Amino acid sequence: MDNSNETRAEVVLPTTSLRDDIGFFTKTLKMRMDMIYPADNPAVAVFSGHGLRVRLDQGAAGVGRLQINTDDPAFTHGNHTAPGGTQVTIGPLNPPLVLPETDHAFVVRRLADQAPWVIGRAGMHYRDLIPTRLGGSIIASHIRIPDGGPVPDMVHFHRVGFQLIFCYRGWVDVLYEDQGGPIRLHAGDCFIQPPEIRHRVLEASDGIEVIEIGVPAEHVTEIDHEMKLPTPELRPDREWQGQRFVHNIGKDAPWHPFRLLGFVARDTTINDATKSVAGVQVVRRGQGETAPARHDADILFGFVMEGRMTLHGQGKDPFELTAGDAFVIPPGMQTHWADPSDDFELLEVSLPGRFKTTPAP
Repeated sequence: MDNSNETRAEVVLPTTSLRDDIGFFTKTLKMRMDMIYPADNPAVAVFSGHGLRVRLDQGAAGVGRLQINTDDPAFTHGNHTAPGGTQVTIGPLNPPLVLPETDHAFVVRRLADQAPWVIGRAGMHYRDLIPTRLGGSIIASHIRIPDGGPVPDMVHFHRVGFQLIFCYRGWVDVLYEDQGGPIRLHAGDCFIQPPEIRHRVLEASDGIEVIEIGVPAEHVTEIDHEMKLPTPELRPDREWQGQRFVHNIGKDAPWHPFRLLGFVARDTTINDATKSVAGVQVVRRGQGETAPARHDADILFGFVMEGRMTLHGQGKDPFELTAGDAFVIPPGMQTHWADPSDDFELLEVSLPGRFKTTPAP
């Protein structure tokens, strides 16, 4: 049976249950899955085989509409009407990555509010930490695998502008292209996955939890059926679209004064590795009084990992934050991280990596 992926076009079909249809296309029709997204709650999957490329889309229209994605220059992209009145849309097979403009907002997401966990890619459980996605500019997910052991994953990559994996609880083993053998990520450690680096999750501990940040919010996960991991070469300085792979180990990192008074932080080197696309720091309670401030970062995300604090936002009621809570502070907004507990620890992610913080009156 020819399962070749040498196709130049794909047909888009509607589906009302992608999860059920995946089994039909892969097991019954013996087609291979090449792509799936979004990872936290898949709605689109692409399959190839028998000289065909088929995209199942839960958002696609049903009867009377056909979409064809192709890179063949003989086709004219746009909307067309076929004989009989069927609407046909022709678009690019792999459209370029688009980074949406940030829809700035003050967001607080508390674990106590019981945000739902949904089953996403490879059976992992996802909890959305930024429901608005800031206009599609970013996704922040709290991911867990309740039962440890081998993970049913394949070699894949993500079409992203930036992606962070921070281990919150437990450990996970991952293989990365040109980075040697399996790497174990422990609690407090993090990876930056440069755009389109091939990788595969191997195994995880019981109760593993990670925080995953992706830019933009909706990005494609594509399966690489040809590459075998580990790759033979070790290339720690290789760049993917200007970014280097980072495996940052937290336990021995030095602590320095943070941008906000009363706190200290350890840097993860991600600002340097991404050429300031993004910055990632772990923040703890320091010495002295805390004070209000403003920043000018496009996106500033925080996730409370341990302890508690009170978040005061200009014109907002204060929020008592504890472990598992997350927030986004828009640029120019005065906030105050007040009354942090002695065991307070927070993950901060900023885009870009370098930005200004100014004391507020």
